Amino acid sequence: MDRTERLLALMDALRRNRRPVTAAVLSEELAVSVRTIYRDIQALIGLGAPIDGEAGLGYLLRPGFFLPPLMFSDDELEALVLGARWVRQHADEGLAKAADNALAKIAAASPEDRRDEIAGTGLWVAPDWKSTLKNDAVKPLREAIRRERKVEMTYVDEAGASTRRTVWPIALAFIDQRRLVVAWCELRAGFRQFRADRIAALTPTEIRYPTRRAALVKQWRAERGFPGVE
Repeated sequence: MDRTERLLALMDALRRNRRPVTAAVLSEELAVSVRTIYRDIQALIGLGAPIDGEAGLGYLLRPGFFLPPLMFSDDELEALVLGARWVRQHADEGLAKAADNALAKIAAASPEDRRDEIAGTGLWVAPDWKSTLKNDAVKPLREAIRRERKVEMTYVDEAGASTRRTVWPIALAFIDQRRLVVAWCELRAGFRQFRADRIAALTPTEIRYPTRRAALVKQWRAERGFPGVE
C-alpha cells in the first residue's frame, strides 16, 4: 500500500483500540517496520490527529476525533450493507429503522453519491420467518442494557412455570431463531440466560443496577471461562 493508504489504515487500527496499543502490535498488523509506525504516528499528529502516547508505551486516539468524508473500500461498503440488512430482517423495528438511517448517512458522508451502489449490493439476507423474536420485549431490553437499568419481568420456563423476577440485563444475543438475554437475576442471586420469547410481561424501571455493566460482563465471562478474561 502507498503512504496515504497506510496512514488511513493506521488510523483505523487506532480507532479499533480503546486502550493504548504499542508500535510493535501496529507494525505487525500493518506489515511494516516499527520505525515506519513511529514516523507515521508523528505524521498523523502533524496533520492534527489527537494521538496520545509515546514510543515503548503505546498510542491511543482520543475520542471525538472525526476525519473528513472518506471513500469506503468495496469490502467495507459491502460489510456495512450486509450488516444493516441483517439487522433490518432480524432485529426489532427500532433497530431496523436505525440501520436504514445509518446507511443513508454513510452514503451522504461519502464524497460521491453512493446510494445506487448501496441499493444494488448483491448481498442479501433472507427473512427469518421462524424467529421467536418478540419486538415488544427486545426494544425495552436494549434500552435497559444501554442505560444500565433493572427490569421486572414475568418469565415462563420450559415446563410452563411462571415466575416474577427483577433482573439486570447486560447483553442480548441473537442466536439462530433465539434471542437470549444475559442478566443478573435477583431471584436466583446469579447470572441467568432468558429466552425473549418466554418473557410474558416486561416492565422497565428507572432503578440503576448497583454495578456497572462492564464489570458485570467481565464477571459473567470469568464465571464461564471465556478467553480474554484477566
